[in-house]
Amino acid sequence: MSRIGRSPIELPDGVTVSVSKDNVVTVKGAKGELTETLDRDMKVEVEEGVVNISRPTDQIRHRALHGLSRALVANMVEGVTNGYKKELDLVGVGYRAAVEGQTLDMSLGYSHNIVFELPKEVKCTATMQKGLPPRVTLESTDKQLLGQVASKIRSLRKPEPYKGKGVRYSDEIVRRKAGKTASK
Repeated sequence: MSRIGRSPIELPDGVTVSVSKDNVVTVKGAKGELTETLDRDMKVEVEEGVVNISRPTDQIRHRALHGLSRALVANMVEGVTNGYKKELDLVGVGYRAAVEGQTLDMSLGYSHNIVFELPKEVKCTATMQKGLPPRVTLESTDKQLLGQVASKIRSLRKPEPYKGKGVRYSDEIVRRKAGKTASK
């Protein structure tokens, strides 16, 4: 039984959801438009500001897809209404970030700067305040794309456990290890 899949999705004012015959769900709102192709077995019904998703049988495959389909549509509704935001901190001596258009230029302790091309759906800002590590803020309406881009940026220099240097999410807690102790 999928408790998530059975719960209805309330549509805020200004958000419209349309479903084509081949199960392509399109969500339009104040911040943009998102589309997602759901499994052909899932049935999406839009009526009076509420979206319901139902499954045809209780097979394991259908039960698994039921909650997933509902979560994808709910994330699209949330994205076109409020949007999503991720913040990354660049912790380390000499670590810097600069944004020019859709290009993120980072200095992460390597011999060269890393130039990262951002998708057009993602907006990026880089801030540097005295006493705090440089912060890169990513914003988008697409939750999947935003998480993927943030993960790719983090993978360029993952936080290491001894000094804590690297790129980390602003709410991430890095477990620190004790280094070698001097003998005698």
